[in-house]
Amino acid sequence: MMFWFDHDVSGWGWFAMSASMILFWALIITVAVLLFRALNRAPEHTHVSARPSAEQLLAERFARGDIDEEDYQRRLAALRSSGPAKP
Repeated sequence: MMFWFDHDVSGWGWFAMSASMILFWALIITVAVLLFRALNRAPEHTHVSARPSAEQLLAERFARGDIDEEDYQRRLAALRSSGPAKP
């Protein structure tokens, strides 16, 4: 039975085997590094901060000077007398 290359690998065969081995190990190392980075990444904060309450918004308007103290007190009393807002 005859074999290709007569049981011998030519120069191109050695080159192809060497290049494929280097590419194989580069791929394995790259996957390992990417996996390590993905697993050690700090968790991102995805929660949205709560919306400010009506009293906080009113206090901000008063602090900016949009409304005067009398208006602030009147609106604050109205908010507190109506109870908590229902969504």
